[in-house]
Amino acid sequence: MGPTKNFNSYIKDSIVRNWDNDALTDYKGITLQYHDVARKIEKVHIMFESIGLKHGDKIALCGRNSANWAVVFLATLTYGAVAIPIQHEFKPEQVYNIINHSEAKLLFMGDIVATSLDKDKMPGLLALVYLPDLSITFSRSLDLDNAREHLNEMFGAKFPKFFRKEHVNYYEDKPDDLAMINYTSGTTGFSKGVMLTYRSLTNNLQWALDTLGKFTEPGDNMLSFLPMAHMYGLMIDFLFGFCRGVHINFLTRLPSPTLVSDTLQDLKPKLVSSVPLVVEKIIRKKIFPTIETNRMRLLMNMPLISHKVKERVRDFVMQAFGGNIKELIIGGAGLNKEIEQFLIDINFPITVGYGATETGPMITYCDYTDFKAGTCGRAVANMEVKILSDDPAHKPGEIVTRGYDVMAGYYKNAEATKQAIDDDNWFHTGDLGVMDEDGLVYIRGRIKNMLLGADGQNVYPEEIENELNSMAMVNECIIIQKGNQLIGLVHPDMEAANSLGITKEDLMKIMEQNRKNLNAQLPQYCKLAAIVLHDQEFEKTPKKSIKRYLYQNAI
Repeated sequence: MGPTKNFNSYIKDSIVRNWDNDALTDYKGITLQYHDVARKIEKVHIMFESIGLKHGDKIALCGRNSANWAVVFLATLTYGAVAIPIQHEFKPEQVYNIINHSEAKLLFMGDIVATSLDKDKMPGLLALVYLPDLSITFSRSLDLDNAREHLNEMFGAKFPKFFRKEHVNYYEDKPDDLAMINYTSGTTGFSKGVMLTYRSLTNNLQWALDTLGKFTEPGDNMLSFLPMAHMYGLMIDFLFGFCRGVHINFLTRLPSPTLVSDTLQDLKPKLVSSVPLVVEKIIRKKIFPTIETNRMRLLMNMPLISHKVKERVRDFVMQAFGGNIKELIIGGAGLNKEIEQFLIDINFPITVGYGATETGPMITYCDYTDFKAGTCGRAVANMEVKILSDDPAHKPGEIVTRGYDVMAGYYKNAEATKQAIDDDNWFHTGDLGVMDEDGLVYIRGRIKNMLLGADGQNVYPEEIENELNSMAMVNECIIIQKGNQLIGLVHPDMEAANSLGITKEDLMKIMEQNRKNLNAQLPQYCKLAAIVLHDQEFEKTPKKSIKRYLYQNAI
């Protein structure tokens, strides 16, 4: 059975329940309490009303995480409009494509985005609104200009005897109403707007409250550093956090691993969600150099005292993540095997979930107490998962899912929708995996990434990359195919190389030894013919996975 409340009632109830508590903070900047958020929502609604905005009209947001971004998103949904989050890393042409394709009426934009956009390339927009102060930088509506100029006056007229809890009253959404359109890409040829209904958002939210709510209490700190234009960060860090009544701190700067670790130690959150890259770099840069000594290895392998040593190591790792953590959830991609096993060995509260934009985002998850290495959990509430394979426990097949979380389809793209959702309502994820007898899912890779070996065997590059990423001086890598040969393209750990005085020639020798060591572990059909050095970090998506398509012809 699904949730019994409508989505906007969760927002209303949390605001009323946590009225005088801190709600949203731009880290090291402004703080809004829950009643401040409610007031700002009402002021944004006044702006919407001034242009005659109707339920179902589209409102776009493009900027880094911030308290005002969060307010505008909440204002959009609680008004009954449709939110269009746009990743702030998108180039101007990509933003234009999304704005025009979605028929957005307003664009709220951050400081970096604001300097790069040409209003004339978005002729359907009524206005551009600057997110930091909600000022109007361009308008095709005199009514909106007037409303923004007299906003405080209009707010005072609407609520003459002060704004109170009983004034919080929002659009009563229905399960099949469209809540948001999330674009997976900004390019014209591949522009797929994922239509998420309130049913998907509400089921994801209720699942989070039921399963993650036990790890945190109202008033606790949470850190939001995953982009809210991506469903993982939007649902877990923001919507769940807000409805749980926690104090959400937005990291408004580029979330480097060092900055994230320092901020976690300041905020001491109990629940942390992250992508693998950030966790792996914190462990490799801050933890491994301290504990990977001959003496420490010896102590950790001595049965009589290893448990005490592992407790000390666990405490050390806990401090790196703030010292107060109850669960660390990894999403967006699988965690490196070496890092994952290390965290399991020291009994760190780690788990890996799996999802997609098209499911808003959750598909599978399990509590850290039930987590097994290499898995990403079981189907979440009101979702089914199966593997399209004649032997799902041993032979990889496509992961498909159906249930409350699945999107309504791709906006204005019936053909892509038909390819993604079959006649029995199964959403085809494009991911390969297996499922054990306990319902735990193991991801093997993306179907589109799968390579065909010289003898016809399927090669899953992600599995090879996982091993190679754990080897000496490898910062990150991808496996590409050149003819019948597999090549490892490696960006070395240049920081470590420079500090140790390691030359490029030395690195090439190290990589050749890595190749030999790796090939000794691999079947004949997926051995590497060579490892080639790549000078720059690989370009990545907002969820920090490498844009593989850019490097298929790199050699």
